[in-house]
Amino acid sequence: MDEAESRKPSRQLFLFSAAIILLTALILYAMGRVPWCTCGYVKIWHGVVMSFENSQHISDWYSFSHIIHGFLFYLVLWLILPTWPIERRFLLALAIEAAWEVFENTDFIINRYREATISLDYYGDSILNSLADVLFMVLGFVGAATLPVWLTTALALAMEIGVGYMIRDNLLLNVLMLIYPGNFWTNSLNRLIKFLTDLASS
Repeated sequence: MDEAESRKPSRQLFLFSAAIILLTALILYAMGRVPWCTCGYVKIWHGVVMSFENSQHISDWYSFSHIIHGFLFYLVLWLILPTWPIERRFLLALAIEAAWEVFENTDFIINRYREATISLDYYGDSILNSLADVLFMVLGFVGAATLPVWLTTALALAMEIGVGYMIRDNLLLNVLMLIYPGNFWTNSLNRLIKFLTDLASS
């Protein structure tokens, strides 16, 4: 990390970031998204994927994917916009993530998830969960900007492998199934996990 990227965040950065997050919340509310889980309470963690409460609380298994978003945004923007100050790249990453949260909660993407992924009970995120997802991306971006490359890479792999093992889904599988739906990817992951489990127990 160079000297320019190690300076303290400016007040403007916080103001623009807050504005993006507030605008995202207002757009989601205007789209009819619920502020928080209709169950009537808020959890810090909800780990049951096949549940109407999934993507309704602060964090869940898919929160790890948003941390990886931050890793990837930092890498891609560093590669294609190397002359931009890190604060500008951060705001662009924040805007992209916020735009994705809005797009993700359109009927088109909600129905696509239900048809093409394991998220059969998915009816969109609560506003609380969407904003938390954005903040998890922020965590990933800041982590990528401060941690050694080898550690960021190791964390990304650990999260993808760990989440894939626990719920048979992860960021890569989600993207693949959205682009090319079908049981091939899930079945392939299940076969790989079974092979590795059998290998470890032999």
